[in-house]
Amino acid sequence: MTHVMACIDGSPQAAAVCDCAAWASRRLGAPLTLLHVLDRQQYPMSGDLSGIIGLGSREFLLQELATLDEKRAKLALEEGRMMLDAARQRAIAAGVAQPECRQRHGDLVEALRDLQNETRLLVIGRQGEDSDDALQHIGSQLENVIRTMQRPILVVPGEFSAPQSVMLAFDGSATSRKGMEMLAGSPLFKGMPIHLVMVGQDGAEHRAQLEDARALLASAGFAAQIAIRDGEVEPTLHAYQAEHGIDLLVMGAYGHSRIRQFFVGSTTTNMIRTTRTPLLLLR
Repeated sequence: MTHVMACIDGSPQAAAVCDCAAWASRRLGAPLTLLHVLDRQQYPMSGDLSGIIGLGSREFLLQELATLDEKRAKLALEEGRMMLDAARQRAIAAGVAQPECRQRHGDLVEALRDLQNETRLLVIGRQGEDSDDALQHIGSQLENVIRTMQRPILVVPGEFSAPQSVMLAFDGSATSRKGMEMLAGSPLFKGMPIHLVMVGQDGAEHRAQLEDARALLASAGFAAQIAIRDGEVEPTLHAYQAEHGIDLLVMGAYGHSRIRQFFVGSTTTNMIRTTRTPLLLLR
């Protein structure tokens, strides 16, 4: 069975990630796994330091450094276990019956890649514990995770509250239609109004694409509203979202129209950086 996978660390956003993942787990009816990865660069496993220090009269110092590294790693592991336990208790309080905790020592991207076949949805904070505290900065590893994972990724920017409405950035491409079909077939947003928003010039072709999309969502029981807005992708989507008080934004990870620049260039980072609500990236 595939899981909702939540990345837990010591960042201020860990609580929001836990709350968001618990919400998604309940909505999807999928088990929740809480994952903590101890960075091997920050806390390396004990190794041979003799090439750095040399032996002989410095052997005692060598042993002391190795002991200190081992103590630091053990303390970091214990801290991680405490964070996972706190997240587990929080998820249980939010209604998740048996959340699973996992801890790994290594690289976050590699760990997530290894667990990809077990992952239905990845929930991750916009900033990690080592990131700058500035509101619009994103974690150093987040973009690598997004480029690597072939699963939907729900990015949480701050405090989380259960969304009541959803906006899908739709461009009419095959990938965009696939994303819409994923939403239509998923229980994640059942019962919520969905806004289908296309950024581009209004015209008969675009209207027809949106009407077809709305009909598909209607057949799945969704109340869908369509809109076409001209302008730059990032500010136009944010403006529409703010205008209608939409709680969550959904976008596909690849496309072949103007929205493609969002995903393959710096606009990706800008969109994640500037969003004030959760952002679901579909692959």
